[in-house]
Amino acid sequence: MGVPAGKLKGGLESLEDFKKRVGGILGDLEKSPASPTRIGQQEVGRSSFGGELAEADGVYTQNNRVHARPTGLSRVLGAQIEAMGIAVHGADVGFGNPEDDLKRRFWKLQGRALEHRQQREAEKRSGDRKPKDEATEVTY
Repeated sequence: MGVPAGKLKGGLESLEDFKKRVGGILGDLEKSPASPTRIGQQEVGRSSFGGELAEADGVYTQNNRVHARPTGLSRVLGAQIEAMGIAVHGADVGFGNPEDDLKRRFWKLQGRALEHRQQREAEKRSGDRKPKDEATEVTY
């Protein structure tokens, strides 16, 4: 009841193609405006929101909070794509055979994804409190 050699070979070729596509997707992400580096470069300085206006502090704080979300999501997406590539490599060479540095990298990436998920869940449990500007008492 084994798998015919022809089907196994086809599966490995499919894994190689998939691995190449995953690598291409990761490369495309890094070159795109959605890359963590490029999103991080799109920060707006405090002075852009007005000089001494107390309300500007609240808008600046909210802008930074909103900006942090896509940056974090882009980072997690890139890490998960990389981890998927490592998993495909493991399926190709046998899960016990990948190099130790690849195994460590895989588990480090999985740990980051878990931390991100736990952080998001903690934010949701906090009651989804709306942010409040301490200076003006305005709730956003």
